Amino acid sequence: MTYQEFKDAVVRYAGQRQIGEYELYFTERDSAKVEIYKEEIKSYKTESGMGICFRCIADGKAGYASTENLTAEEAESLVLRAWDNAVSIESEEECFIHEPGDSYAAVEQDGGAAPQGTRLVEAALGLQRELYQADARVIDGTQSFVAYGEEKYAICNSKGLDLEDRVSYSICYAMPLVSEGGEMYDGLKDKMGRLEDFDLKAIAGEAVEDAVSTIGAGGVSSGSYNVVFSNRVMATLLAAYAPVFSAEAAQQGMSLLNGREGEKIAADMVTITDDPRYEGGVVKRTFDGEGVAAYEKNVVEQGRLVTLLHNLKTAAAAGVKSTGNASKASYSSVVGVSPFLFYIQPVEGTLEDILAQAGEGIYVTEVSGLHAGTNSVTGDFSLSSKGFLVKEGRKGVPVKNFTVSGNFFTLLKDIQGVGADLDFLGSNFGSPSVLVPALAVAGE
Repeated sequence: MTYQEFKDAVVRYAGQRQIGEYELYFTERDSAKVEIYKEEIKSYKTESGMGICFRCIADGKAGYASTENLTAEEAESLVLRAWDNAVSIESEEECFIHEPGDSYAAVEQDGGAAPQGTRLVEAALGLQRELYQADARVIDGTQSFVAYGEEKYAICNSKGLDLEDRVSYSICYAMPLVSEGGEMYDGLKDKMGRLEDFDLKAIAGEAVEDAVSTIGAGGVSSGSYNVVFSNRVMATLLAAYAPVFSAEAAQQGMSLLNGREGEKIAADMVTITDDPRYEGGVVKRTFDGEGVAAYEKNVVEQGRLVTLLHNLKTAAAAGVKSTGNASKASYSSVVGVSPFLFYIQPVEGTLEDILAQAGEGIYVTEVSGLHAGTNSVTGDFSLSSKGFLVKEGRKGVPVKNFTVSGNFFTLLKDIQGVGADLDFLGSNFGSPSVLVPALAVAGE
């Protein structure tokens, strides 16, 4: 059966069972991936997947059932399983099916036409060649990866909602390995967008520069330093602590931002935005995991917490409207809360300007150990880092094997500089370079 035929069957069976409130959520994904090692194809994979989740409400309780099997028999079974789950659940949490009436934006996706497999292979091989040509010190162990993906999201419900989003994108990773003086150094540059817009030579050059720039890295003395986080490192921190902006986490006692709407939680120059249709974004969405219209919103504006992110359930509990941030980790998952494209707004100044503002300190370009080194409840972090010393306002010698420690909530308040060099990690999180004074650094 097609999705439409299956949907019609589910609606019919739900009607026969006299289920008054229900929702059908559908996802479909297709992808092709090419990985190059040395100058040969290491792997070429195509993947397709889809799934459907039926959610219904019985006596105020939600029951879920999911499937990947689109048959008439499974359509009936899906309805019955979800209903049985709803009537047997003991939760007292209020559940909702979204009413029609929202205004949904029309967006044009920027992923470009789906490339043929040969085009992906040519791009991956071309990227690998550019890596080897960028520097004579690039050695075997260097890898390139290029992929294309298409995704479809659809939702319909018993109240008349019937929506569909389609997204597409290409992504590449350049991962050079450089040898110098018997030591090896790795680099990375990734790009997401339209394959036809990828400048393979420039991507390779940045990746190799990332590796070469760390040659001869030394240690750093322990102490308190002015720290400039690179745009991508700050985006990484924002991603790690994004859950604190979820109303779901707040209502569960897992966020220190609970009940603090309207309060100053960051420096005046800090504005944090969630935008599902960001003009330069690759993946654009018009509705969330419950069918609520997705829209641009400042979560933090000039340092003040404007709103937490809500789905229908958390919004009802807080007495506010949903912010359109209902999410599902997969088609079969229960409804949660998460941002779309979450980023710190750029202010002004190049990276060089931010380094000059720091004067003396450390420019952090890489962090690791986020799972063990961050606590989203307390905000504490302690991260193994790499970067460069900052001397007389300029990027100095490379340094490694040091740990930067602090607290995310304190960091937001202490920010003294926000650059204009906004960059994104994939399709979800972004930031400019950021200056934070007097952070603890543990080194030699």
